[in-house]
Amino acid sequence: MTSTANDVIAIPPTPPAAADRNGAAGGSESIRAINEAVQQASAWVPLLKSEIGRVIIGQGHLVDRLLVGLLTGGHILLEGLPGLAKTMAVKTLAAAISTDFRRIQFTPDMLPADIIGTEIYNPRDTSFEVKQGPIFASMILADEINRAPSKVQSALLEAMQEKQVTIGETSFALPELFMVLATQNPIEQEGTYPLPEAQVDRFMLKVVVDYPSMEEERMILDSVDQIDAPLHVRPVLSPADILSAREAVQSVYIDDRIKDYIVSLVYATREPGHFNLELDDYIETGASPRATINLKVAARAIAFLSGRGYVIPDDVKSCALDIMRHRIRISYEAEAEAVSSEDIIRKILDTVPVP
Repeated sequence: MTSTANDVIAIPPTPPAAADRNGAAGGSESIRAINEAVQQASAWVPLLKSEIGRVIIGQGHLVDRLLVGLLTGGHILLEGLPGLAKTMAVKTLAAAISTDFRRIQFTPDMLPADIIGTEIYNPRDTSFEVKQGPIFASMILADEINRAPSKVQSALLEAMQEKQVTIGETSFALPELFMVLATQNPIEQEGTYPLPEAQVDRFMLKVVVDYPSMEEERMILDSVDQIDAPLHVRPVLSPADILSAREAVQSVYIDDRIKDYIVSLVYATREPGHFNLELDDYIETGASPRATINLKVAARAIAFLSGRGYVIPDDVKSCALDIMRHRIRISYEAEAEAVSSEDIIRKILDTVPVP
């Protein structure tokens, strides 16, 4: 089943019993009500994309995935060569939604305290005071995250999972609107450290940022005179608007057949033989249950960004690569035959029956 943004998609009829199980009692009538509510709640999406587009030329996939992370509270790992507007895109998004932004440049000599903060002794009253680190912001850019050793990278684990930071014996809550966006260079390995598996799994999406097209690069060239000008981004939303939109995303209807499809995609990475896929020799470990949860959450966000109140299979398929590419560990045989995790995911998407 394929679709485009301009397709007219009929809302599938849903038996009342199935609708009740998904929190949409009343069948297709209730789904229509959700669809109308989502269309109203997502009216700001074109405005936000337009404001970001004033600064970021091209990179539509990157912008879309940043909005998915924003709507779901998921963290994003950005992988791409230098100069592809990864940092600029995050900074522009933060300015457009009027939230605080911190950029942390990861280096080999960093300490965990450089991120989360530490306790400082105050000799005046002979006590320790907490000095909070840069992690205490709504949007965090961990630039070149793989340049810091594992002990520094792991300092983000509690913040990413629990949305709190523990300094000494005290835990401090992070802002309700909190995102970690990390960048890494895919080709330069000298002086870098691989991310721990536990940390990689906590990134909802791994987005591969590619070169712009020839037309887009020409547009970049035409705007090169403005490259040193101050960044003026007009705030079009507030953090409260984003939190309200998250509630609308959670109301997006997802049919039981779509849920079964999500589970099948993830299960196929662990037991490919169950779907007559000859991939056992290529997969060391399959995707974790976080992949299942994130596929559902991201599919809802993609439907919301499209102005739909219901999820279709293409929503799941469109985000499968970004959600599972960093959660599948390939074998040495796969590496020897130049088979990547993306190749495996595409094979699974082509084989698992679509509802």
